[in-house]
Amino acid sequence: MAAFLPLQGEPPLGPRTKEAAVIAEIQCLPAPSGDESAPYKHVEAAIDVLRRSGLRFEVGPLGTTIEGDPEAVWPALRAAHEACLRAGATRVVTIVKLFQAAGDEPTMDELTKRYRRGGDGP
Repeated sequence: MAAFLPLQGEPPLGPRTKEAAVIAEIQCLPAPSGDESAPYKHVEAAIDVLRRSGLRFEVGPLGTTIEGDPEAVWPALRAAHEACLRAGATRVVTIVKLFQAAGDEPTMDELTKRYRRGGDGP
């Protein structure tokens, strides 16, 4: 896979700190979503790719959130999308949301801890 290069005239991002990471949420919408014996097998193929990526991940009801180095996250997103087709879907629409900060960015846990059971949320 080709390395990402900044647009012509754009300076590259500064050096990343050891903790630098991106958070991405991916929602794969394959058609069909599976078959009679496994109604969500094409979606589950995408989740399995993310599980095997070694990235921190959390499956939610409407998508899966992953966290890690951008050089690992981007290929994992593509692999999850393509896994739906390899699993037998005839087509797939994938929606990706991405969070990245130029400096110290919060983790998935830091962004959601107040809303989890036992947190200090509302």
